[in-house]
Amino acid sequence: MIRHKRVTAAALIAALSSPAAGTATLALSAVAMTVVAQPAAAQAFRFTSFVVEGNQRITDETILAYAGIAPGSSVSAGQVNDALQNLQNSGLFERVEIIPRGATLVIQVQEYPSINRISIEGNRRIDDDALLAVIRSQPRRVYSPATAEQDAADIAEAYRVSGRLTATVTPVIIRRDENRVDLVFEVTEGRVVETQRIAFVGNREYSDRRLRRVLESTQAGLFSALIRSDTFIEDRIALDRQLLTDFYRDRGYIDFEVLSVTPELTRARDAYFVTFNIREGQSFRFGNITVVSEIPEVDADEYAATMRIREGVTYSPRLVDNTITRMENLATQQALRFVRIAPRIVRNDRDLTLDVEFVISRGERVFVERIDIEGNATTLDRVIRRQFDTVEGDPFDPRAIRQAAERIRATGFFSDVQVEGREGSAPDQVIVDVNVEEQPTGSLGFSLSYSTDSGAGIAINFSESNFLGRGQSLRFGVSTVEGGQSFNFAFNEPNFLARDVGFGINAYYEQTQTQDRSFDTEDYGFGTTFSFPASENGRFALSYRLDQREINFGGSAANSSPIITVDQGQRVTSAVGLRYAFDNRTTGLNPNAGVNFEVFGEYAGLGGDAEYLRTQVAAIAERAIMREDVTLRASFEGGALNATGGPSHYNDRFFLSSRQMRGFDTYGLGPRDTTAPNNDALGGNYFAVARFEAAFPLGLPEEYGISGGVFYDVGSVWGLDNTAGFAGTVDDSLHWRSTIGFSVFWDTALGPLRFNFSRALDTQPYDRTREFDFTVETRF
Repeated sequence: MIRHKRVTAAALIAALSSPAAGTATLALSAVAMTVVAQPAAAQAFRFTSFVVEGNQRITDETILAYAGIAPGSSVSAGQVNDALQNLQNSGLFERVEIIPRGATLVIQVQEYPSINRISIEGNRRIDDDALLAVIRSQPRRVYSPATAEQDAADIAEAYRVSGRLTATVTPVIIRRDENRVDLVFEVTEGRVVETQRIAFVGNREYSDRRLRRVLESTQAGLFSALIRSDTFIEDRIALDRQLLTDFYRDRGYIDFEVLSVTPELTRARDAYFVTFNIREGQSFRFGNITVVSEIPEVDADEYAATMRIREGVTYSPRLVDNTITRMENLATQQALRFVRIAPRIVRNDRDLTLDVEFVISRGERVFVERIDIEGNATTLDRVIRRQFDTVEGDPFDPRAIRQAAERIRATGFFSDVQVEGREGSAPDQVIVDVNVEEQPTGSLGFSLSYSTDSGAGIAINFSESNFLGRGQSLRFGVSTVEGGQSFNFAFNEPNFLARDVGFGINAYYEQTQTQDRSFDTEDYGFGTTFSFPASENGRFALSYRLDQREINFGGSAANSSPIITVDQGQRVTSAVGLRYAFDNRTTGLNPNAGVNFEVFGEYAGLGGDAEYLRTQVAAIAERAIMREDVTLRASFEGGALNATGGPSHYNDRFFLSSRQMRGFDTYGLGPRDTTAPNNDALGGNYFAVARFEAAFPLGLPEEYGISGGVFYDVGSVWGLDNTAGFAGTVDDSLHWRSTIGFSVFWDTALGPLRFNFSRALDTQPYDRTREFDFTVETRF
């Protein structure tokens, strides 16, 4: 501390006018005190020597450099004050004093202590490792109060993002010897602030219930006190605004606008009411759609043939973008460069239509100089670059760049993706900057399960969708249920040989001892798959599998049908397959309807014991009606087996599970040997099943997550080629079964559960029916 006694008015004015505080003000007093004995006009100093006291880690030269006073030069009191401020603002010292003593300037400092260790106390919801990752203070570095305060703010922000808006963090230091301190962040977590209610103002066409399904945010559910899936996160609001806008624009509401979003904290400060004030406008449809060319060598009719949209279809910017992409692809195939395709839209308010004219013109001669990628600490550059159809040297196409950004986001590897263009080394060059923020892509799960078919079970699963940052997926799992266990492994490379070719391998092991059958099975094998695009919405897959399957009756073979016991023992299958899949659920013309279709053919006989040709077909269609509050679904599955090496084998024939044909047990319908004591299901060479259902709200509070549905199923399994001698005991004819029922859907944080209550209408005497079952529902 400064110990001078005499202080003049000039010294007080100088001290009070200084911006420094605390010890800095005291030091200025010292400067002023030394001036007392001199005339008022002589406020200059000339120091020929310097004394630095109190420093331990920081050298004298470094301190004098911060002070900025040269030896022998004339300096004013203000310059001495500036030297004090420079040292104080360096962030290196806890206390600084400057004392002129004649021609000697004494600089006394007290260095900030070094950090011995950092600890966090009071945190239960977020572990230490996650919180330490967001702070900048580090052990064995100099302690900085400003940095510690910022670290406390960053920790509080981590809690805010997780929904604990009332969390407080206080940095505290504990003094140790040798000028060291322990830095402790004392955390008071507070309560989670949930979104108690999400409401909309201004919506006429769509109900609050339907719009809430669009948002990323969710409102408090039935078990909100236990499962915090409805935590209020302010950063989601911007995403919710965009999701609402995309939803309406995709349905023709071109004037849609989110006027405001108002989150209001409840009086108890434990929940938010979020209100979206929107303006819908009117839904427009496509009017006249034309294509014109301003390039003489380009035939407009040829480009018009690529269009999939027609007059009268609900207008959607997505459909316009898809059409432009098709036309640009055609231009690329024709080796035309710098072709620009722009839509000119004419609005017709009288009939609520939009005339669209696609104009083909010459674009600016601008090239992509390079693509710079930053922020990907784990993901390899090539995983991001392969999402671009554009490479260095190609013409710059803003639309292609935007589509690449969407594909990067769709990988799910990044929490944030920013793609922007800037001028390169020349006016006709553009540099594309890609800034990404990675997020976790792996998961390790431990689960307990129960189903009416397999009983209770335990499962451990691991999955990684960005294995080693290469964009590859890896997953394996081990599970055990009553009477069985299984293991599976799968690896997939979506960009094999740097092409749009998928390559996958898988292996599995399964052992069953179920009550549905009077024998045990043991299966294991591996397979590989290559897939490649066939069209915009279609894809082919070529596969091969090799497996061994064993049927073991133990001592119960005498109680089973000879049609099954003849297949006892081990059997090796070597088969190749070809699959075609078509899916327009996300790219179709109607956002409220879509179709998914698959056909799979497999030939066995390339070695092994099995010889057959098997074909399966599956199709699903869905449409939302009544302002998308009611969903209609229809699905069909069918298959045929042609055994070429003798009678069909039990392992190759078709069976229907309780999910494929509701109202019946798994293996509950189809041919059965009624004279065998075990009465085992025999399966069939053919099967077909059609399912029709409607899902709708039940009028319960939406936060319960409960809705209902009705269904009607019709199907059958039939046809055997080894029934000689079983006339009257085995009926393998085609008999259609049918079932009606209703379902209860319950969306929970554990997954969407489905409860089916059914009644079989058409059955055979030997069928086994089931009036109730529940499953984890897979929505279309």
